[in-house]
Amino acid sequence: MELSAESQIEEAAPPRAARLGVQVKFFYGLGSVAFGVESVALGSLVLLYFNQVIGLPASWVGAAIMVALIFDAIFDPLLGHWSDHLRSAWGRRHPFMYASAAPLAVAFYFLWRPPHGWSNEALLAYLLAALVSVRLLVSLYEIPSAALAPELTPDYDERTSLLAYRFFFGVLGGTAMSVAAFQIFLRKDAAHPLGVLNRHGYEQFGLLSAIVMFTAIIVTCVGTHGRGVASTVRNDADDFRGKIREIRTTLSNRSFFALMTAGIVASIAVGLNSGLGLYVTTYFWELTPKQISYLVSFGFVSAILGVSLATPASKWLGKKKAMLALFTISAIAGSIPIPLRLIGLMPANHTDALLAALFADGVVRDTLGIMGFIIVASMMADVVEDIAVKSGRRSEGLIFAANGLLQKCVTGFGTFLSGLMLGWAHFPQGAIQGHVAQPILRHLVLIFVPVSVSCNAIALIILTFYNIDRAAHQRNLERLRDAAALAELGNVEAEEGVPPATRVV
Repeated sequence: MELSAESQIEEAAPPRAARLGVQVKFFYGLGSVAFGVESVALGSLVLLYFNQVIGLPASWVGAAIMVALIFDAIFDPLLGHWSDHLRSAWGRRHPFMYASAAPLAVAFYFLWRPPHGWSNEALLAYLLAALVSVRLLVSLYEIPSAALAPELTPDYDERTSLLAYRFFFGVLGGTAMSVAAFQIFLRKDAAHPLGVLNRHGYEQFGLLSAIVMFTAIIVTCVGTHGRGVASTVRNDADDFRGKIREIRTTLSNRSFFALMTAGIVASIAVGLNSGLGLYVTTYFWELTPKQISYLVSFGFVSAILGVSLATPASKWLGKKKAMLALFTISAIAGSIPIPLRLIGLMPANHTDALLAALFADGVVRDTLGIMGFIIVASMMADVVEDIAVKSGRRSEGLIFAANGLLQKCVTGFGTFLSGLMLGWAHFPQGAIQGHVAQPILRHLVLIFVPVSVSCNAIALIILTFYNIDRAAHQRNLERLRDAAALAELGNVEAEEGVPPATRVV
C-alpha cells in the first residue's frame, strides 16, 4: 500500500543541518581508498598486464572489461534502490558496506593470479569472472557509501567539503598503490629489464592491494557506523510498478540527466587516458618504471591542492561555473604534450627537461580535474532534494548508483576502446621499449588525442544544462521542511481526533 503524499514528503525532508567534525569527514573519506586502488588497477594496469604479460589480445581484455560493465549497468541501480529501502538496526547503508569487505579483498587478490598453462579462451573466461566479481563487490561498498554524503549534511557548501575528503583519500589510495607498484613490485632489475612485464610483481601488488582495500572499508564502516538517515525508512513502492515509477522519476530529472549523460561521454576520455596512459608513458615518452613512479607520486600534490581549493572555488563561482571552468582548463592542459611532441616542441626522451615538463602539465591537469570531480559529486548530492521535492522520496542510493556506474565507465568503455585502438595501430605484444616503430606510435596517438578532446568538449556542452544553483537548493530544502512540518501537524491532529475538515492545510 502506498503512503499518502504528506507522508512521502515527511520522509523526504532532509536532515537538519549540523556541522560535521573533521573526524566524521576523515572516516567517511577513508573508505574511498578502496575505490582509488580499484580504479587505478583496472584503469591502467589490468590491460597492460593481461595483454603484454599474460598474452591475451588487447581487444579481448577490453571486451572483458566492457562485459563486466554491462553487469554493473544491471546490478548497480538495483543495489542502489535496495539500499534506499532497506530496514535494519544498522541503517540503510552499512549492512552492504560491511558485507563487501572480505569478498572484495579475495576477488581482487585472485584477479592478479591467473593460472599458468591455460589456453587463451580459458584465461579470458577467468579474467571475465574475476572482473565481474570485483566490479560487483566494489559496487556493494561504493554505492551505499556514496549515498551517505547527502544524508550526513544537506548544506550546499559543506557537501563540497565532505566530498573533498572522499576524493582526497581516493586519489591518495590510487597514487600510493601506483607508486608502490612501480617503485617496488614492477621496478627494473636484472631479470626484468622492463619492470612492467614482471608477472610476479603484479601478484605481489594484488596481495597488498587486497589488504589495503579490506582495511580501508572496515575502518570507515566502524568510523561512520550509526550515522545517516534513521533505519525506519518506509518503502512506498512495494509493487513492481511503484519501483519502476520511482526509478523513472529519478532518472528523468533534468539536472541529474545532464550530469549522467555528460559523465558517460567524459568517461570515454578519462578511460582512454587510463587505458593508454601506461602505453604512452612507457613507449611514447620512454619513461622507466622509476620515472613513472615519480610522475605518479606528484598525484599527492594534486590531491592536496585539489581538496584545498575545491570548496573556495565552489563558493566563489558557484558549483556549475566553477566546474565548467576547471574541466575546460584541465582538458586543454591534458591534451597539449603529445601535439607539442609531434611538431617537435617537447624536450627529447630520456632528458630531465621532459620529466619536468610532464610533471608540470600533470599537476595542473590533475589538480583542476580533481577540483572539478569534487564539485560534480557535490552537485550530484544536491540533486537528491531536487528530486525529493517532485517525488516525495529520497533516492540517494539510486542516484549514486548511476553516478558510480559512470565512474566505472572510465575503466569500462574507455578501456575497451583503448584495446581497440591498440589493435587499429597494430601495437605489438611483448613490446620492447625503444623498439616500437615510430609510425605505430604516431598512429596510436593520432587516434587517441582527437577522440579524447572531442569527448571532453561534448561533455562540457551537456553539463551546461544542469540547473541547480545555491538559491534553487535552498528553496528545495525550505519546501521539504515546510511540507514535513505540515505533515507532522496533520499527524498530531489526527491522533488527537481533530476532524479532517478543521485541519490546517
